[in-house]
Amino acid sequence: MTATDSAATGPTGTSRTGAGSTVAGSSGSQGRPRALITGASAGLGREYARQLAADGYDLVLAARGRDALDECARELEAGFGITADVRVVDLATQEGIDDLADLIDRVRIDVLVNNAGFGLKTSMRGTDDERLIASDMVMLRAVTILSVRAARRMEERGRGGILTVSSLAALGAYGVYSSVKSAALLATEALAVELADTPVTVTAVLPGFVKTEFHDRMRVRRAGPSWAWLDAEDVVAESLRDARSGAVVSVPSLRYKAVYALAQCVPRSLVRDLSGGFGMARRKAQARSGGRRAAGS
Repeated sequence: MTATDSAATGPTGTSRTGAGSTVAGSSGSQGRPRALITGASAGLGREYARQLAADGYDLVLAARGRDALDECARELEAGFGITADVRVVDLATQEGIDDLADLIDRVRIDVLVNNAGFGLKTSMRGTDDERLIASDMVMLRAVTILSVRAARRMEERGRGGILTVSSLAALGAYGVYSSVKSAALLATEALAVELADTPVTVTAVLPGFVKTEFHDRMRVRRAGPSWAWLDAEDVVAESLRDARSGAVVSVPSLRYKAVYALAQCVPRSLVRDLSGGFGMARRKAQARSGGRRAAGS
């Protein structure tokens, strides 16, 4: 998405504001558009922030860790001359979701990127209640509430874009991560259908394996053929191009487009069988590694 002339109101509250940040109630810096990115401190979220800053967007960066957010904001402000505000929120809590939802009501957001998430290497039965609830809050409830809130405001203004980072895992049928990402994909598609006759675009991004610290935290080794691993820069660039064109589903890279196309033709019974085999292999790998799991921001 490229920058357009649009006024924006500066965020308020407990956020850290950038060096060039606007005061609440005033127009955005030089009339630049503004993007809100969740999970912005690392991985794909940070790359979305970088590329949108390069396109001339002011930013609101949201994640749990203040230090990483502050570092990212300083880097982007210095590198691109934009304003980057940070919001330290935990989207596993209703308070964190409400904080950003209220922000969307008060502040003009031209692009929303739902990127926050974390990986779960356990099966559904092997995941405790706390983690089940957290995964639902971060990767489904937050996505749905923030997207709907943004859609209302964007439709009123006559423009805007919403991107939700799902996963090719949404096409499978194993574990908590797959099921929650699948639900988020369906919610995104449903919202896109509702907004089909408006200037607001809604795009679900389905990346495969991406070279980020997300997979490092999940202890997923970059095994197998090198072609299976994508660069974050390429994933973000292609998904932003797809969003500009109004695509509802973006599957970065030809190799994963082929996987996606094949998945649309495969009977769900076969998907379940394949997912079961994948789950068995994962359980064996977990047994060797002690069943560890890791979360992202």
